[in-house]
Amino acid sequence: MNTSANAPILVGVDGSDSSLDALRYAAKLSAALGVPLRAVTTWDYPALIDLYPSAGWTPDKDAAVVLDAAIKDVFAGDPPADLSASVLAGPAAPVLIEQSRGAEMLVMGSRGRGGFTGLLLGSVSATCATHAHCPVLIVRHERHEEKHDKQED
Repeated sequence: MNTSANAPILVGVDGSDSSLDALRYAAKLSAALGVPLRAVTTWDYPALIDLYPSAGWTPDKDAAVVLDAAIKDVFAGDPPADLSASVLAGPAAPVLIEQSRGAEMLVMGSRGRGGFTGLLLGSVSATCATHAHCPVLIVRHERHEEKHDKQED
């Protein structure tokens, strides 16, 4: 764990509902602890990509669009002053684990955009929880309409 007084709360953002919830929660923690907030989105070339990618397709720019949209959505155009945002190349889990070396805490959603919907924990969040160099908080997305429906039964 990082003992630096200015170590940020690191949050992984992939644009999923769960990662948006994680960004909201991380912002609350950041404000409560008086430490900076750092949002990170990663990108990687798909395993089965052509040797010649589609003209005009740039995964780093696509990732930046996802991160910018998430920040606008979560903070309604008024992000915290101490928020920094980064788009980093590489697979999500290894990148976040490496970035966790300088973080006070890693906050992430329980499920990202891919994988199997029925699992409680996605592969990235499970890997980070196991290997991160700081405490990890996994935020589970709660579907409000389902919760409301269950209360009526």
